[in-house]
Amino acid sequence: MKCKFPISFQSALIMIFAFVLIAFTPGVLRSQTEKAAIRGTVERIKVHGKSLEGNLEGDSPDRDVSVYLPPSYKTQTNQRYPVLYVLHGYMDNDVNWFGEKHAFIDAPAAIEKALDAGSREMIIVMPSAYTVYFGSMYSNSVTTGNWEGFITQDLVLYIDSHYRTIPDRMSRGLAGHSMGGYGTVRLGMKYSEIFSSLYAMSACCLDFNPTAESPAMKKAEAIRTPADLATADFGTRAMIASSAAWSPDPDKPPLYLDLPIADGKVQDNVAAEWEANSPLAMLPQYVTNLKKYQAIALDVGTKDGLMASIQQLDADMMKFGVPHTFETYDGDHVSGIQTRFEKNVMPFFSKNLSFGTDK
Repeated sequence: MKCKFPISFQSALIMIFAFVLIAFTPGVLRSQTEKAAIRGTVERIKVHGKSLEGNLEGDSPDRDVSVYLPPSYKTQTNQRYPVLYVLHGYMDNDVNWFGEKHAFIDAPAAIEKALDAGSREMIIVMPSAYTVYFGSMYSNSVTTGNWEGFITQDLVLYIDSHYRTIPDRMSRGLAGHSMGGYGTVRLGMKYSEIFSSLYAMSACCLDFNPTAESPAMKKAEAIRTPADLATADFGTRAMIASSAAWSPDPDKPPLYLDLPIADGKVQDNVAAEWEANSPLAMLPQYVTNLKKYQAIALDVGTKDGLMASIQQLDADMMKFGVPHTFETYDGDHVSGIQTRFEKNVMPFFSKNLSFGTDK
């Protein structure tokens, strides 16, 4: 399936970069005095990813993971909880959501406001997917490592064995923003036996149409070593990270990847690899899996450069009869994440996850 959209993949990345720069300016960060008192507990742990061992990118298989434990977790010691796994975006990490520094969202504050408004308590887990190339794309590659396996096997098994979870797919949800939204759609399609509900926020990278004239592609061709990325812009970094995830090449050190554009020309075989990792192309293969979900939700801001591709995902899911909801809101790619997590994401999983019975 080949879809054409009014805005290119590369142009959307540039727009996202502009939003990221704005969001990370000091005026956008919440001051310590504005932070609400948190009744739950946030733990930052290390989880070894056997699936990530030996990755050519050189990332550690021992990953930082933030775990939010709800207010009653330490006092109601016989109670078990469903788990929501949340995936962050490109060049982001779990600390920006659950630590002291909040670029887009103070996740614990959003969670507890949602609890105060009636959402039910759950454990919430976010792994750091910040890598040598600034983001894993939550994909399976010899260069980046098998991030699909890390999320759906290594991480889930660790959380179930170390915390009082309800170890059942009906009690597991998956959500994410931007690159994390892509990961939510991708993993959701392939692992319906692990999760029962999905919420993709402003999902990126749903389709790819290679453009030889793309400035980001041209700049990516000039990157020769991982060290060159230190001064590269967002779009160039994203091209390298995406290539590492979707078109790895173990015979091409030190980056170990193939670009979809080489010498100003589209490389059809590499472009085909990218297309095979595009959820819009993947969707027809996984309709049966998607129909197993308790609930699926998509959202996007009306000023987001990714809106057209997410609208296409909505249309394709309707065409194949996949039950889901799709909502637009007034905002760009990074606006309103805090509010939407509080008022949309948390109530969605509170309604759709199974909370079992206390044992």
